[in-house]
Amino acid sequence: MTRPDALTEARDAGTVMARAVRCARDLADRAAAYPDLFDAKPIDETLFNAVACANAFGSPDLDASGIRMAARTSLWIFGLDWLVDHVATERSVVDDVNRRCLAVASGGPPVPGDGLTRFLAEIRDDAAKSSAFEVLRDDWLAQLRRLLECGAREWTWKSGDRANRPTFDEYLDNADNYGSAWVNVSHWIVHAHEGVLDHIGELQVVSREVQRVLRLLNDLATYERDVTWGDLNAQMLGVDRATITARIDEIVARCRELLRPLRADCPDAVAYLERQIGYSTGFYGLSDYWGSL
Repeated sequence: MTRPDALTEARDAGTVMARAVRCARDLADRAAAYPDLFDAKPIDETLFNAVACANAFGSPDLDASGIRMAARTSLWIFGLDWLVDHVATERSVVDDVNRRCLAVASGGPPVPGDGLTRFLAEIRDDAAKSSAFEVLRDDWLAQLRRLLECGAREWTWKSGDRANRPTFDEYLDNADNYGSAWVNVSHWIVHAHEGVLDHIGELQVVSREVQRVLRLLNDLATYERDVTWGDLNAQMLGVDRATITARIDEIVARCRELLRPLRADCPDAVAYLERQIGYSTGFYGLSDYWGSL
């Protein structure tokens, strides 16, 4: 077996890392612009770097501006998660967060002094510059709504009696709270590739399947932290790591089958989804995004 040329391999990796560095600086700048949203200790420089690297290696042929939307929407979700999972003390607070976000995503003004809606308005306005936004606006809003509603549902599950916790399948059906499917449709909107737009329905089906894989990979990596932080994790629902791993393998196989007929018309989007699985498998095998409390 012939090894890739070491110099070329390292040069390519260095190029991707340089783009990740630029992206991380952009994320740090956005966090500084919304300090009320991103001043929590676990949202730190390492998180910015990790998010930037995930998006840079997920789209290694794009420069920093090309991954900006995906990285910024990813960062926004961390702010949302913190407010919902660790700041909200009542379901009514979560519902109010969701109401404000949907109003802004639908075109309303951000709430003064509210970094979450101000940053979302910035993301919305950036996405709206693309010719694909009007075509995919309903998809974008629908996926954001799923993200918000599933986050609220998980808040109720983890805040209630243990006897009312979901089954493993119910939990997995709620994977939209992970958020990657909304990141993906945001990314596809700003790039507006014809092949992607022609197959956006099929791609979004696979995107949500990939999201389930990422949800479970995250749960395998973060069980101890989730116990400490009071979060919900698949391993708290009567399933062991072997069962979770088997389900991951099953979903990955389904993703490959669904992606096969799309490869000719939208190869970049197919590779983008495949890289999410591969990168996250390696990343969550050793690390996590959040910092320490």
